Amino acid sequence: MALKVETILLVFICGAIILGGNLKIVDAKICPQICYDSAAYMTCPSSGDEHLNPPCNCCLASTGCTLYRGDGTPICTSN
Repeated sequence: MALKVETILLVFICGAIILGGNLKIVDAKICPQICYDSAAYMTCPSSGDEHLNPPCNCCLASTGCTLYRGDGTPICTSN
């Protein structure tokens, strides 16, 4: 009986080592459920001064993008 338990444990550990090498760490963002209705446009470093359609909030925008009100006042910049 002890040999079966040791064998099962050894197979389990070897499997965990083999599968563990394929695991990836994922960076996840938790975005607030706030929507800026006043956001008129967005600019991003990749598009220069081009006015893009803004997402609901900065958390949903690409890194470095800034949301603006219609008068050009910045609301927030995505991290």
